[in-house]
Amino acid sequence: MGDAELRSFIFLDQLQPQTMCYLGTWIKGSLPRSDMAAQVIEVAPGLDIEPLTDVALKHTEVQAGILVVERQFGYLEIHSRSTEAVRSAGAAVLEALDAKASDATRPTILASRIVSRLDAQHAFLINRNKIGSMALKGESLFVLEMQPASYAILATNEAEKAAAIKVVDYRMVGATGRVYLSGTESDVRAAADAAERSLGSA
Repeated sequence: MGDAELRSFIFLDQLQPQTMCYLGTWIKGSLPRSDMAAQVIEVAPGLDIEPLTDVALKHTEVQAGILVVERQFGYLEIHSRSTEAVRSAGAAVLEALDAKASDATRPTILASRIVSRLDAQHAFLINRNKIGSMALKGESLFVLEMQPASYAILATNEAEKAAAIKVVDYRMVGATGRVYLSGTESDVRAAADAAERSLGSA
């Protein structure tokens, strides 16, 4: 496993309610609950995530919510009410990779924009393509795009901690990750700052 590229190794101390509920709209594994600890791992090539999943699940008592192999990358998300169990499983994965958490690819922000006072048509178009909360006319919208894609969940979770925003959408699988958050102008700006800070310190 030493040849695998560790693209992300993201520890979430507490899954926030909207971030967690959004996962429940599309994941096919065990559903997490609010305030659970979670670990997200992205690797290349994609199929290398399969033996790493085996390592994590056999090492300690954690549940897997996401196991995705897409064109280039593989993704695993594990969670538990026990922070220690999640950290232990993550450490076992790092050992199998012969890697350190600091070896993970640092996130790069590709786009970060705030749209003030959404037009009704714009809100309608956004809502046609989302699976989270609805963006409404007059709200402000924060959009963020980054690589690697899995950092979208970190940005969303930290933004939700920082401000009373709505999680409209976040996509954490693929070539790039994307985040859509809406709310009042002040809350959206606070959320944007928190999201960018989380990526800058990852």
